[in-house]
Amino acid sequence: MRVLVIMDPIQQVNLKKDSTMAMLWVASRRGHQLGYAQQQDLYIDQGKAFGLVSALQVFEQQVPHYQLAEPKKQSLADYDIILMRKDPPFDMNFVYTTYVLEQAEREGAWVVNKPQSLRDCNEKLFATQFPELQVPTLVTSQHILIREFIDTHQDVIVKPLDGMGGAGIFRLSAGGPNIGSTLEMLTVLGTVPIMAQRYIPEIVDGDKRILMVHGEPVPYCLARIPQNGEVRGNLAAGGLGEARPLTEKDREIAKKVGPFLREKGLVFVGLDVIGEYVTEINVTSPTCIREIDAQFGTSIADLLFDVLENKKNYV
Repeated sequence: MRVLVIMDPIQQVNLKKDSTMAMLWVASRRGHQLGYAQQQDLYIDQGKAFGLVSALQVFEQQVPHYQLAEPKKQSLADYDIILMRKDPPFDMNFVYTTYVLEQAEREGAWVVNKPQSLRDCNEKLFATQFPELQVPTLVTSQHILIREFIDTHQDVIVKPLDGMGGAGIFRLSAGGPNIGSTLEMLTVLGTVPIMAQRYIPEIVDGDKRILMVHGEPVPYCLARIPQNGEVRGNLAAGGLGEARPLTEKDREIAKKVGPFLREKGLVFVGLDVIGEYVTEINVTSPTCIREIDAQFGTSIADLLFDVLENKKNYV
């Protein structure tokens, strides 16, 4: 197949942790032809989707780990698969990119994950479609409602709807001295909605990332364990990653969410689970492939390409 990856600068990836590189290595091993572009390289000309695309070779070593040819104008529909692996922030530029990718989709390319669903399924809000799997959760910009929520639940996590890597997450307790200033900052003086969730004590045992491939869970998850008194388990915030087999409850959660992911064309997704509760559903560029593979000898990217190579069964 011809596989195009849309990603952040390949020169800057962390080879020990980057899930996109794991996907590209597997694609290369399987003999697929690779193309590379960044978000700003995509465009529409006379109603058709194009990109300034570079032929890409990848190498499973530190130096060099890639080789790029000179970029050339190419129709995005020339590619069988387009892997949309641009990291957040989910901003208007990201939204514009999904429109270009949607045009490529109309022309016959399979975009993973589906562009419309990347727009529709905010990683925090999407999880609220499964209230039976969540702790009490409130989404609002209104300080009075958030204060009532904190008074009710006493110990609460608040976070922005567009954050990643644990950025902007705060733990607030009833009567705490910093509630007002924290809410002013996160809601931009009451104009931007945020999420408040009852604090889940099981975070000390890890914030589990369960990877889903075409609605089915990978048998192992990565528990990201907070360190040094932190409330956040995110690896980007210094969390320790420990791979574990899925529990029975993890599998129950995956079974409930999986059909919705397939329906929305979300082929590669990361569920965030603390204790027995889903906190987020990550659809943009989920990670943790490398850490799980390293600790359990799996090849999660091979599971993904098993699906991609059988496109006719899924599209």
